[in-house]
Formats: sequence, C-alpha cells, structure tokens
Amino acid sequence: MKTTIILDAMGTDDHPQPELEAAIIASNKFDINITLVGKSAVLQEGLEKLDGDKSRINIVEAPEVLMMSDHIREARAKKDNSMQIGMDLVKRGIGQAFVTAGNTGMAMYYGIKTFGMIPGIDRPCLMEVLPTQTGKCVLADIGANAEVRPEFLVQFAQMASVYSRVMVGIENPRIGLIANGEEEGKGNELTKQAGPLIKAALPNFVGNIEGKELFGGKVDVAITDGFTGNVLLKSIEAVTSLIMKKVKEGLMSSPRTKIGALLAKPAFTEVRKMLDPAEIGSAPLLGLDGLVFIGHGRSDAHSMVSAIERAYNAVQSDLLQYLQESLSKRSSS
Repeated sequence: MKTTIILDAMGTDDHPQPELEAAIIASNKFDINITLVGKSAVLQEGLEKLDGDKSRINIVEAPEVLMMSDHIREARAKKDNSMQIGMDLVKRGIGQAFVTAGNTGMAMYYGIKTFGMIPGIDRPCLMEVLPTQTGKCVLADIGANAEVRPEFLVQFAQMASVYSRVMVGIENPRIGLIANGEEEGKGNELTKQAGPLIKAALPNFVGNIEGKELFGGKVDVAITDGFTGNVLLKSIEAVTSLIMKKVKEGLMSSPRTKIGALLAKPAFTEVRKMLDPAEIGSAPLLGLDGLVFIGHGRSDAHSMVSAIERAYNAVQSDLLQYLQESLSKRSSS
C-alpha cells in the first residue's frame, strides 16, 4: 500500500503556499499520496495556480485555523481545525503520519488527545539529530516540555535510543545527560536525580556531558529538558548562521579569497546542508501512539518537503512499531 502523509496545509506563517508547493514536489519525488487539510476552496484555488502532477494529492476540508498565539481555550472553541482533523485521519488509518508547521503546544495537546501515549511513557518529547565530529547525535527534548520530572528524562532517553537505532543506524547508542560538568553529581536537582535513574534503566549511559562531548562524538544520544534543549538548539542555529555569514564575508573580501571561495564552495555547501534547519524540516513528537512531525512556522516549500521526507522515512522504517515494542518490554520488566 502506498504511503499517505497527512499535511496540515494551514500551519506555516505563509500558509498555504509552502504546503501546496511542497505537496506537489514531495508526492512526486517520493511517490506517495498527500492529503492536504485546510480550507478546501483556498487550497483548490492555490493548487490550480501551480504547475506539476497533482494526481497524488487530496484535500480534506477543515474550516478553522489554529494560530501560533492560540492556547487550549482558543483551540477548544475551534473544534474543526486543520490540526485536529488531520490527526483524526491518521487515527482512522487514512494516513500513516501527520506533518504540521503549526503551533507546537497545540500539536502536543491534540496529539495526546487523539493518539494517547505509548504505554510506559508519561510525556512526549521532541528530538533533533545533530552532526558531531564522528557522526550524529540525537538530542531530546528540544521544546515539548519546559518543566519535567527526573523519570521523564529516563523515558526521553529510552525513546531517543530507539530513534537512534532505527533511524540513524546506531545499534547500541551511547547516552549522555547534558549538565554543566562531566563529574557525577554536577548540575541542578533535575540532573542529579535523573542521572542515577537513567544509569539503572539503560546500560549504555556514559554519564554527564558538556557541549564539547556532545559535538565531539562521545555520545549518540543527549538528554535534557525541553527548555534547555530548545535554548541549546536555537543557539546552535544562530551561531552556525553567524559563522557561515562571517566566513562568506571573509572569502569575498578580495579577488584572491574569491578564487578560494569558488574552489571551496562544494565543501561549504555540504556543511550548510548538514546544519541548515531547512534540510531537516521537522522534529518527531516521540511518545505518542501515532506519528506526528512538527516543523518551523517560518518553513518554506523546501523545508516542508524535508519535513514530509522525514515523516515518510519514519513510516518506511516502522519507527512507531519499534517504539511500541521496545517501550512495552521495558515498562513490563
């Protein structure tokens, strides 16, 4: 059966244009079906203005739109919003994964409401894959939970380890707990309590790590709370952008360096792709009993294609099934 991705067409800041363009590109690039959820008249009119094969694209009506500023009270008043209807389609088996670039808090709210949690998991977490000196590292949580309990970090570590194994290809991922020092007992009360719990639950726990260990490749999974993870990720993105900008300015400062820039362009392109959020597209909300992926509100069509690709790869790799099986074994042991 061909994979169907349910795409919230009203999620990005510039909706629905990025979603419409991405749906056409992704449906043909990956040979998948895409169901757009949103105001059908607007979506149909927008699709008609775009070129490309649209035979794999369907539209489902959702008359209401969640705004980035909406909270639970506003969301409850918009019962027919694109996020709720889109997740319901996955729940009913019409699609295998849901992708949105909308309100993260509302995606988490509707995700829990629609799918429930995988047994043994109390809270979902968002995760990202970062490049390191020796490969890749899965970072969780990056923004779903600003305040957590120590046992939540154990669960994040369990889920991120499964993701590392299934999606990154690391058979026995090493796990580190982000702190302000490598020594055991360093950090705030959360990390001091969480460290022994993770050590008891996961055999590949290496202890506390700082930023240099994360990017140096000492671990394959890095665990923290959503507040710290979100600040860390945004700082990485900002510093990366600054460095690339300054390097470009330096290389374009004279005729000699411009020649060097031309020769080095392929290498810089590879580095940019490795660190560019647009190449990643979306982050999975792990822990839900369904596949939900959340992208940046400022996503363009390229970013949304990447977001759809990530969801498609998760479906093809049976990520949800691996999470269910692995976590149910641990919760019953």
